[in-house]
Amino acid sequence: MSPSKKTVALISGSNTGIGLAVAQQLAKDHGYHVIIASRNEASGKGEADKLVADGFAASSVQLDITSDDSITKAVSWIEKEFGVLDVLINNAAILLDSHEQYKDLTPRELFSQTLNTNVTGTACLTEACLPLLRKSEFARLIFVSSRMGSIQETLNKETLYYNTDYKAYDCSKAALNMLALNYARILNDTGVLVNVACPGLVKTKATAYHPYGTTTDVGAIRIVQLATAGKGTATATFTDRDGVIPW
Repeated sequence: MSPSKKTVALISGSNTGIGLAVAQQLAKDHGYHVIIASRNEASGKGEADKLVADGFAASSVQLDITSDDSITKAVSWIEKEFGVLDVLINNAAILLDSHEQYKDLTPRELFSQTLNTNVTGTACLTEACLPLLRKSEFARLIFVSSRMGSIQETLNKETLYYNTDYKAYDCSKAALNMLALNYARILNDTGVLVNVACPGLVKTKATAYHPYGTTTDVGAIRIVQLATAGKGTATATFTDRDGVIPW
């Protein structure tokens, strides 16, 4: 497969954690050209350079999804470099609830910051990428959500997080799920696959490296499966690596 024919995938927030694991797996195991997008330009470039040095296809772009200017510049660069986007993985997100360093945030500040990144920023990036996704012969659009955004699961006392206060994060992921379903509706007749993935509890900075968490490689599994799904496969789904999650 020539470089120009490689599947081009943009992964937001992919210089560390789950996003980086997804980028590495797509590049190494599936031959994708991955675009590592991160707020920290130097960090993203460093990870992309490592993949290129190992013989894989990768680029990096500075991307802060809370900045319209950053989104515009990133998407313009992708259009100039590739002319198309085959896969968009909306991975960038924040989790501020219950973190000691954010304990002084007022409820308004907590919700505003969380929703601005996890929902509004994701919506703005997705909307900006739509023209490039529509140019793809077969596009896949993936939203990285959480079981914690499942309305049905919220009252499940068997979950690890039932007794922990994550209401801002939970609300943001429930809203993200609705956002994803709206894009599934909008793109229903185009052949674009739109799906929601839960990586499960993973040891990352966002989860304070929870002792019950899996590795980032395991967390990336379902996201990668959806990013490499074939034409005509399921769309408008909410799943993790074990199966369907109720909305």
